[in-house]
Amino acid sequence: MRLLISTGEVSGDLQGSLLIEALHRQARKCQLPLEIIALGGKRMQNAGANLIADTSSIGAIGLIEALPYVIPTLKVQSMLDDLLKKDPPDGVILIDYMGPNIRLGNQFRQRYPSVPIVYYIAPQEWAWRLGNGGTTDLIDFSDRILAIFKAEADFYSNRGGKVSWVGHPMIDTVKDLPERTEALNSLGIPVSKKVLLLLPASRSQELKYLMPTLVESAFLLQKSDPSIYVLVAAGMDRFELPLRQYLSRYGIEGKVISSKEIDALKPTIFAASDLALAKSGTINMELAINNVPQIVGYRVSTITGLIARRILRFNVDHISPVNLILKKRLVPELVQEEFTAETIVELAKGLIYDNSIRASMLEGYKELKQNLGSPGATDRAAKEILQLVNS
Repeated sequence: MRLLISTGEVSGDLQGSLLIEALHRQARKCQLPLEIIALGGKRMQNAGANLIADTSSIGAIGLIEALPYVIPTLKVQSMLDDLLKKDPPDGVILIDYMGPNIRLGNQFRQRYPSVPIVYYIAPQEWAWRLGNGGTTDLIDFSDRILAIFKAEADFYSNRGGKVSWVGHPMIDTVKDLPERTEALNSLGIPVSKKVLLLLPASRSQELKYLMPTLVESAFLLQKSDPSIYVLVAAGMDRFELPLRQYLSRYGIEGKVISSKEIDALKPTIFAASDLALAKSGTINMELAINNVPQIVGYRVSTITGLIARRILRFNVDHISPVNLILKKRLVPELVQEEFTAETIVELAKGLIYDNSIRASMLEGYKELKQNLGSPGATDRAAKEILQLVNS
């Protein structure tokens, strides 16, 4: 069996790698020879996919922000078109990555109507539809939608989609965390320190729009409390140098965790961290599952923000998946003009020093975990994919 998996950006690469491991695991159980070709990143390649092109660095949120990636995306799509004409796969799995994957799904359905298409981790239009619209094209071309959220499953099922709720894959990544003292020692941080974790970017635009405010917040917090130590996680290799430069420029005591180390060190980092300042996205779920208090922020260019609000009527109650699932504001969210160092510092002090505020968030995390399904999400997804393609 030969499968094509298509995704993009760092989060898609992570989710793709977990699915690829599960697909190989399930294929071995039923002695099914399996080949996976992919658009993704190094994680997917290391998990056992033959990488056609690296799309982990191609992607942006916003209209203006996406322009630099138009030509690279078109080049990848042209290369993929040529490959598929010569040797189409037995099945296609699309993971998030809305624009390119919607195009690929429609194109593939027209060209190869008998080849099954599975959408795993569909775009979150169930949460943030633009105005009264939003694209549900994927219902038309998808033979199966594998939903990771119950609300996502309901959204597509109510609109005629063939949907299975498999649960959230992050549940499968949970590992026992080391003791805090052990974690601090492992990271070379004195046990007397409080650890502030910055998670600013998996996209270049996020580094540009989020990191200046986050590093200013870290500076102000450390200035008021010298016992605070700052850890910064680099989402990509090329982010490491500018992140170190940010810390140096502000004279912040702390260090950058390289992208090569981050996966192996996550349990240690989570165990050591008192608070995380993070962009919105999959990382919010990881923090919640690992009981790390967090403040979420996001910012795009002023032009994109104006277009989204005034022309596209983009208006949502929540941007963090934690709050989306709970349908309430458990995790503080700061968007656009609300995303300021002063506001972050005020919220951060409450979460660092007020035990009742911390306890309230951690209690909310317990409720969140009850909504994510049981362990084995990626294996359930893999079984459905193999059964569908093999039928």
